[in-house]
Amino acid sequence: MAGVLPTIPTVPFPRRPPGTSGAWERARWWYESGLGWPTAPGTPLRLRTGVRFDVLDVPAEAGHAALARSAPGFPVALRGGRMLLLVAAGGADELPGLLDWLEWGSLTLDLRAIGAGGQVEAPLPPEPGPAGLPPTAKDRDGSQGAAVWLRPPEPGGEVEASLPTLSALGGAGTAPDLARLVHTLATQCHRIRLSRTAR
Repeated sequence: MAGVLPTIPTVPFPRRPPGTSGAWERARWWYESGLGWPTAPGTPLRLRTGVRFDVLDVPAEAGHAALARSAPGFPVALRGGRMLLLVAAGGADELPGLLDWLEWGSLTLDLRAIGAGGQVEAPLPPEPGPAGLPPTAKDRDGSQGAAVWLRPPEPGGEVEASLPTLSALGGAGTAPDLARLVHTLATQCHRIRLSRTAR
């Protein structure tokens, strides 16, 4: 029988186990629709850096010490033993020059920046707290390896206005100064390095 194609049985697409994708789909919606942050395809959910923000990645110990000395308000996440501090887009490109200007450029520091073209694991959005209380995270220390928000971003507001930026680049005046933050982080990273080599 010329011209008749054989019937190929259709196989349904594999189904995801119940409950595994729902949280990530809600998270993707929260980031993309609630915050306007671009995400990368796939699971675990990843946020694209260099578009709305860059990330400074430091040891959690250094990050906690720096946060105690810096202005509150900008988003910060934990992932295992690392702290991810969101800074204004373009901050990653400024990091090497800032470290040189602050006279930290000649030292090896456990401080890196993730900017344009990069990605970071997206923490699940915080769960709403009781009326009048801030949102909560299930695992606030990030010890299980998954990223969690220590200071979550606020949907519905301009998160970028709170991100550390270089004052010379026209910061809003309320955002923390990126140079001061980098100096504090570099100091803390160096102290950790010295304490480990002294043991």
